[in-house]
Amino acid sequence: MIRFRPPKFRAFGPRTLKSPESLGASSTASARRRPLARRWSGKQRPLIRGPAGSSSRCRLLAGSWGLRRARPAWTHNDCVLISTRLVSSVQAVLATGSGIIIIRSCSHVITDRHWLAREYVWFLIPYMIYDSYAMYLCEWYRTRDQSSKHPLTIFRNFLSKNRLMITHHAVILFVLVPVAQRLRGELGDFFVGCIFMAELSTPFVSLGRVLIQLKQQHTLLYKVNGILTLTTFFSCRILLFPFMYWSYGQQQGLSLLQVPFHIPFYCNVANAFLIAPQIYWFSLLCKKAVRLFDAPPAKKDG
Repeated sequence: MIRFRPPKFRAFGPRTLKSPESLGASSTASARRRPLARRWSGKQRPLIRGPAGSSSRCRLLAGSWGLRRARPAWTHNDCVLISTRLVSSVQAVLATGSGIIIIRSCSHVITDRHWLAREYVWFLIPYMIYDSYAMYLCEWYRTRDQSSKHPLTIFRNFLSKNRLMITHHAVILFVLVPVAQRLRGELGDFFVGCIFMAELSTPFVSLGRVLIQLKQQHTLLYKVNGILTLTTFFSCRILLFPFMYWSYGQQQGLSLLQVPFHIPFYCNVANAFLIAPQIYWFSLLCKKAVRLFDAPPAKKDG
């Protein structure tokens, strides 16, 4: 009798295909070992859980995983804060670059158009939502070791500490975005570019927060960055509004002091609401700078 010998299947690499019997045995063995593997992996590599018990919330923060691997000595709070500040700085560079392009492209401050003035706002909307959540996530990581705090208490403390910033983000999303996209019509791209330029100070503010988080607030870098923060903040968030009035006056043949009386009243009111929090934040930066430079130098041991 002629016996049928099944052909041997070989892969192109060093590994060969297994027979059905061996596959069934290996799958059974792996199924038996799976609970043990799960328990072992749970002990060796615990999941990083964020607010509301979600294990993937931290992944929303760009770069935190990479920072954790690159700097194992840093805590999760350090990685989350630094990664969020990095994202804010990247967005600020993009916004500032867009603002410069728009301003340089618009010879007439009222009628000239540039596509970035409208399209970049669509990028700004998800960023504002992300930034609000990222601020809450930083607060959660900062206070998560305090087991006595309930998540609702953490959320209330977050709203209390950041109410001005949350209000600022809400005004941008629910007031400035409709104005920039619909209500202003086909006019004023130049002024939208000026508003984008206000983000120039954000990278310096972010670097200052990172240096504080890393306990580097007594270094020369922190002091130099503080000077740059004050300079850019005052120039691009406070002097920005007189610059817009002056630019309009130059276009219409008016002096700076005459412009407020030749534009709609609601424009003056809107600018007042926009500049008020900037003045408040600038005063806080000035107080912090005074405390920094008035502080006596740390004494060295020995």
